[in-house]
Amino acid sequence: MLTYFIADLHLTKERSDITECFLRFIEQQAPLAERLYILGDFFEYWIGDDDDNPFVLTIADQLKQLSDKGTEIFFIQGNRDFLLGKKFADRASMTLLPDSQVIDIYGQRALIMHGDTLCTRDVEYQKFRKKSRSWWWQWIVKALPLSTRRKMAEDYRKKADSQGPMTNNDIMDVSQDEVVAQMRASDVQLLIHGHTHRPNVHTFELDGKQATRIVLGDWYEQGAWLKFDEHGFELLNEPLITP
Repeated sequence: MLTYFIADLHLTKERSDITECFLRFIEQQAPLAERLYILGDFFEYWIGDDDDNPFVLTIADQLKQLSDKGTEIFFIQGNRDFLLGKKFADRASMTLLPDSQVIDIYGQRALIMHGDTLCTRDVEYQKFRKKSRSWWWQWIVKALPLSTRRKMAEDYRKKADSQGPMTNNDIMDVSQDEVVAQMRASDVQLLIHGHTHRPNVHTFELDGKQATRIVLGDWYEQGAWLKFDEHGFELLNEPLITP
């Protein structure tokens, strides 16, 4: 038996190469797993569960087909798709999890999350995160017409593309102090997350024991997933096929 973890696909109809790679993963790899954990930023943006975009509905149907084959699917919201809710989750036959969750993975306790809460040096983002997770902010946004929300999301995407990558890598990476604090609070020696787009395996000492932090890769240039079974784990990837 095995378990897969993925994050930061940023699925959008404008990147058919990523979508095709994900669909291959869903068809060929994912059915081998007893569980699939999607740790946020699955979509490039999410404007609400009432979005009837055919692209979104196709992805939901593919996930449901995977679930029907016997793979349990779990989802943690990211900073791009934090508005994704129960309606879409039910259509896709996946279970929504809170921002962080302790799971048992083949006898080992692990803390899983998207990872944005670990980037405490990004002060401006953390302020926005706190506001955007409030019930009143989400109520106001969801009350806007669907067409307005689509335009807002598209304007945000264009603005992000024009700005290019952030130059202060230190700010965008996790704070080790926050990593230690959250792992200690959850009483775990293993943390799995995405968000930073820096796939790696970090080992360090935590309270006299070896601790491990596994960072999932993004899908901008290749498919990427974490395979975990009773024998251990491995970060895997697959080239994108140019459409």
